[in-house]
Amino acid sequence: VAIKKISLLQESSNKRCVNEIQVMRYNKNANLVNYVDSYLVHEELWLVMEYMDGGSLYDVIRETRMAEGEIAVVSRE
Repeated sequence: VAIKKISLLQESSNKRCVNEIQVMRYNKNANLVNYVDSYLVHEELWLVMEYMDGGSLYDVIRETRMAEGEIAVVSRE
């Protein structure tokens, strides 16, 4: 598993956290990282989810250059 830690000290992150939990909880798919559980630890929300080898999708996108056709294939999958 992996744990994503989100600070709750920022007001904007509270809405984002609730939305992220709702999306992950109700969307189960073999092509998505699945939500396991969440915990409130001090001023942080810990989201427990399946481990994604290779880092987050954001990290992969940020460090990879793809042609438009390649992006379309990744998005479709």
